[in-house]
Amino acid sequence: MFRGKKYQDSVKLVEKSKLYDTGEAMELVTKTAKAKFDETVEAHIRLGVDSRHADQQVRGAIVLPHGTGKTAKVLVFAKGPKADEAQTAGADYVGEMELVQKIQGENWFDFDVVVATPDMMGVVGRLGKVLGPKGLMPSPKAGTVTMDVTKAVSEIKAGKVEYRLDKTNIIHCPIGKASFGADKLRENFDALIGAIIKAKPAAAKGQYLRSVVVASTMGPGIKINQAKLG
Repeated sequence: MFRGKKYQDSVKLVEKSKLYDTGEAMELVTKTAKAKFDETVEAHIRLGVDSRHADQQVRGAIVLPHGTGKTAKVLVFAKGPKADEAQTAGADYVGEMELVQKIQGENWFDFDVVVATPDMMGVVGRLGKVLGPKGLMPSPKAGTVTMDVTKAVSEIKAGKVEYRLDKTNIIHCPIGKASFGADKLRENFDALIGAIIKAKPAAAKGQYLRSVVVASTMGPGIKINQAKLG
């Protein structure tokens, strides 16, 4: 795979076999983000669990102390007073069956997070096949199936992120933008890791944090010493 000069320069800054302390890693990730746009910094956390088992799922949500650097577009499925409440809270789109039809008929996905009141889940369930694979299906665990739509919308707009295992037992989660600087990225990262450690399933055996890597959109991966994280 061809990599540009900026990437090659960034790679030289990172020792491949070294496990960095969190602070060092955040300093490095800001230095290796050399693109012309403000790169997103993501954490990739491999866990010692098996996501095929229901009792070893790791999923939740957390409001990052400094947000993500991006204001998420929120779609809310609600009706009556709850729909009005969602509008007031700042939801980008609010509706019922017409939004289901728009998603199904027009392949419309101009939103980042979906929130639904419990009474709307029968309607939203019809979208399982399209929302599920994109990680957009509302869930009580992530706080996106709730009657408190004001709180849900406000938290998402403030920088709430959802974390969940993929099929390879890795959590991929944004922790901010390169422009945040090392300190803010570290605080966001610490909040995320703290939440993931707290969410450790009782059924998980052996080493829980297997590997932790941070990288900017166009930059190389930087390994963090997971033994020091908890």
